[in-house]
Amino acid sequence: MAASTETPEPWYLALLGFAEHFRTSSPPKIRLCVHCLQAVFQFKPPPRVEARTHLQLGSVLYRHTKNSELAQTHLEKAWFISQQISQFEDVKFEAASILSEFYCQQNLVDSAKPVLRKAIQISQQTPYWHCRLLFQLAVSSVMHCKLIWLTVWILSTVCAFVTLQLLLMERKLSEVHPLLTLCGTIVENWQGNPIQKESLRVFFLVLQVTHYLDAGQVKSVKPCLKQLQQCIQTISTLHDDEILPTNPAALFHWLPKEHMCVLVYLVTVMHSMQAGYLEKAQKYTDKALMQLEKLKMLDNSPILSTFQVILLEHIIMCRLVTGHKATALQEISQVCQLCQQSPRLFTNHAAQLHTLLGLYCISVNCMDNAEAQFTAALQMTTHQELWTFIVTNLASVYIREGNRHQELYSLLERINPDHNFPVRRFLRETLKMSNAEDLNRLTACSLVLLGHIFFVLGNHRESNNMVVPAMQLASKIPDMSVQLWSSALLKDLNEACGNTMDAHEAAQMHQNFSQQLLQDHIAACSLPEHNLISWTDGLPPVQFQPQNGPTTSLAGLL
Repeated sequence: MAASTETPEPWYLALLGFAEHFRTSSPPKIRLCVHCLQAVFQFKPPPRVEARTHLQLGSVLYRHTKNSELAQTHLEKAWFISQQISQFEDVKFEAASILSEFYCQQNLVDSAKPVLRKAIQISQQTPYWHCRLLFQLAVSSVMHCKLIWLTVWILSTVCAFVTLQLLLMERKLSEVHPLLTLCGTIVENWQGNPIQKESLRVFFLVLQVTHYLDAGQVKSVKPCLKQLQQCIQTISTLHDDEILPTNPAALFHWLPKEHMCVLVYLVTVMHSMQAGYLEKAQKYTDKALMQLEKLKMLDNSPILSTFQVILLEHIIMCRLVTGHKATALQEISQVCQLCQQSPRLFTNHAAQLHTLLGLYCISVNCMDNAEAQFTAALQMTTHQELWTFIVTNLASVYIREGNRHQELYSLLERINPDHNFPVRRFLRETLKMSNAEDLNRLTACSLVLLGHIFFVLGNHRESNNMVVPAMQLASKIPDMSVQLWSSALLKDLNEACGNTMDAHEAAQMHQNFSQQLLQDHIAACSLPEHNLISWTDGLPPVQFQPQNGPTTSLAGLL
């Protein structure tokens, strides 16, 4: 917060220093921090100090305790008193911002809107706060929108950023590129405080990176991702985030420094997963989850749980690819527990949760349960990309079952009404695009599928040219299913070509992969959490009955 125009009294500085010491202790001593701040009122402080102290108390109580009633009282007093004081914008508008956030967290959106409208009305001469409060008012109206929720603390003084966000959400991608260039120029020409500039740069780069990833441009995004990681290092050297700030510039962060670090880890995980660097994805997931655990000891902000769920959703998919189904199932259970604690989180992630369970069911060959999970997920989402992903996987279930031709064709009509296309030509185009953007897993899957088609057609040489690099790439990822498929195909290829030694080696590899999958299958199906595959309605179950062992066939796996 901005320093008062009056010289602070020694007693005030002492109490404020003690309060901050107790807040940053390990573990934090929040009760003593609150006592120090409450002691300020014993000295009958002037209005500026009184308003600031109410704001600090309200913030600490809101973010670190469950005493919502007392937090609300202090935040409302800070807002009321600060409105009577001239040239006190930092406290006044921060009080309005946090109070409205508190109201929204308590599902009192109708109480938040008048506060925000009044603050917007009187903040027109303060561009930063005017833009930030306008965004917050938009958030209070559309809390279900994940992108706006993640940018509730946005730091932009330029309307171009507003337009950029709207275009990204509406997926008008052809109009995004000129605005990205414009916003990049705005950031570079920013003449404000260095911390403000780096925070704004992080926000811009997060939008830019997620836009590239959304378009599947994994290779093109690398320079932007590197810049983003460097920005976080720069911010780390410029300041330490404080809940009781003494520097006015500390208000100019759309997310606290530690939250930004987690967000950058999350974006890196998304990139690593799309690129097929699954070990790197695991590394950054571990870093992010460790950071989140530390932050959640100090801060109960809902965005931390959102970050945690998104991280888990990504790493669960990685586990299923690498053949660690038991671990994936336990992490699905963690997502269930987080959603149990927050109805809003469950509403936003229920479709993804059922989709993940559907993918798990496919991996353990429980096709009836997979169909039920995907059907439940479809009823819970209107998001086009997620819908397409779910329907595509549901189609794979029908293909595996072998006797669902009518349902499959009906589904294909919904995916693409003109499905009479030459498969090999589309696969080659897929291979070309995935190679251009380093989409390793898509490349590996395209190669092995083309190799299989050429093998069936009797073109053994072309088949071998596809399967060998598919196996090499799958080992690098590592993708257990593609390795299993490739090794089986290599065995058949070498047998057909009379290469006995190579066929034996491929058969041994296939046996090793099969044994790994078999052991993991048994471990996963023996977990109590395996019962989640039967849950398709309402909140996820809290407790699970123990399993006696796998109840599904292994034939579909091997």
